[in-house]
Amino acid sequence: MNEPTVSKMKQMNLYGMHNAFKTAIESGRTDHYTLDQFVSMLIDAEWDERHNRRIERSIKNAKFHYKSSIESINFDDTRNLDRNLVMRLAGCEFVEKNENILITGSTGVGKSYLGTALGYQACIEGFKVNYFNTSKLFAKLKMAKADGSYLRELAKIQRQDVIILDDFGLQALDSTNRITLLEIIEDRHNNGSIIVTSQIPVQGWYDIIGEKTIADAILDRLIHQSHRLELQGESMRKKRAVNTSN
Repeated sequence: MNEPTVSKMKQMNLYGMHNAFKTAIESGRTDHYTLDQFVSMLIDAEWDERHNRRIERSIKNAKFHYKSSIESINFDDTRNLDRNLVMRLAGCEFVEKNENILITGSTGVGKSYLGTALGYQACIEGFKVNYFNTSKLFAKLKMAKADGSYLRELAKIQRQDVIILDDFGLQALDSTNRITLLEIIEDRHNNGSIIVTSQIPVQGWYDIIGEKTIADAILDRLIHQSHRLELQGESMRKKRAVNTSN
């Protein structure tokens, strides 16, 4: 008697309700609920299913380089990482305020991991996120200028609530990349958040960008209303290698 109902739920893409209803019938637990409790249970199951699917879709669209999470961050004292600040940032109020996060430190200290973890958290909170390796992004946008798709690519970036520019400053910007960065920053000023990770201290970004007038324009917008995290300590990669060998 319930088979048509189960089938209709599936056809209507009510997968949460479908699974919950089918499980309740198969386990014989339908008698444990009043009518309103049973309806509430089905709606909760559908809400959870859709919520989880949305998060999975958001994470997939973000194109993170690897998986990381706030829960697995190492807050060892030697890292100069303020747990309270990170937890506040994990609440993603910085996204609602269109604030930026600038994460600096030497190779291997966990800059990319921290930036990605905050990106994952933003996805969980319902924001649109996109991860970019900065050098690859500039190369892609140079090609886009050549084939006429540049404005379309910039529009895609602009639609994101948060973009992550990972490994910024590995090489000095040429004139083309300098203008590209300015356009990205200008589009997002008061309209979105940027998470930047870099081996170069913020004060050294002027030299990386070059052309003082443009550097001033970029950094004024980027640094204003930003949270700065300067990681210290040993390379986390070296620590993991030592622990593995032991």
